[in-house]
Amino acid sequence: MWFNIIIAALAAYMLGNLNGAFLASQRIAGEDIRKKGSGNAGLTNFIRNYGARPAIMVVITDMGKAILACLVGGGLLAPFGHEIAGRALGGLFVILGHAFPALLGFKGGKGILSGVTVALCLDWRIGLFVFGIFLVAYWLTHYVSLGSVLSSGSFGFIYAIFHWEERFAVVVGFLLSALIVWLHRGNIHRLLKGQERKTNLFGGGNKK
Repeated sequence: MWFNIIIAALAAYMLGNLNGAFLASQRIAGEDIRKKGSGNAGLTNFIRNYGARPAIMVVITDMGKAILACLVGGGLLAPFGHEIAGRALGGLFVILGHAFPALLGFKGGKGILSGVTVALCLDWRIGLFVFGIFLVAYWLTHYVSLGSVLSSGSFGFIYAIFHWEERFAVVVGFLLSALIVWLHRGNIHRLLKGQERKTNLFGGGNKK
């Protein structure tokens, strides 16, 4: 089983290296998204610099790799009776690969899009609830970072309430919550100081 665990983790991590914002910025403009705007290789910075329409490439890539990582992890551990744990393992390492991609100098994105997808793969009902938290927070404030922090921070607790028996997945849920919140520490600091920028996710980028 340990061989399957290692393969699942490595495969998920390498999938995480396929950063949607970086690949899309290279494709449409021949640029490195990390050299523009906030320097973050994520969906929000991409939309701020290139608009919402081409961002569909980012969404498909980052959601697709998370789904594939969870399926690979679940498939490799299913024969041992640990399919959900395998999905959780794949989810954890695809986020690590997204945030710290070896192929991109360990400078990636903050993982909220892939993180929501992992939540959907573990329990689609909880995933939708977490995504709902993001949408409500964003709709009320237009702060993507606030929605990201609230939704990701809540996932571990909500998953534990409904799936306490799945101990490994619960631990992964808390790790994912802590990791994504930590990756947003700069945004949290700016939010507290009233310096965070608002974003129009469905329009041209920054919102005044």
